[in-house]
Amino acid sequence: MKKFDRAALEKLFSAMLLLENEEECENFLNDICTVQELEALAQRFDVACKLSSGKVYSEISAETGASPATVSRVNRCIKYGNGGYKTVIDRLGDKAND
Repeated sequence: MKKFDRAALEKLFSAMLLLENEEECENFLNDICTVQELEALAQRFDVACKLSSGKVYSEISAETGASPATVSRVNRCIKYGNGGYKTVIDRLGDKAND
């Protein structure tokens, strides 16, 4: 297994913080991610928003197409992770439930 490159990850985080608007973010993510990677990220975030709004696993799976395992994994991150989902969902406010 390849050694985790923490410096490269930190450089990525710094680069993302330089993005000034949604269009720049979209352009960067479209350049850096494959369509499948971007779809997976969007799906996981949609699952997190739906979990935070109180929807149940079966409803979330049906609405998003996410497997029950993905819904469960995202739920574990919300409950026991680093608080990343909660931070952005709280900051999005009502937009998180659109």
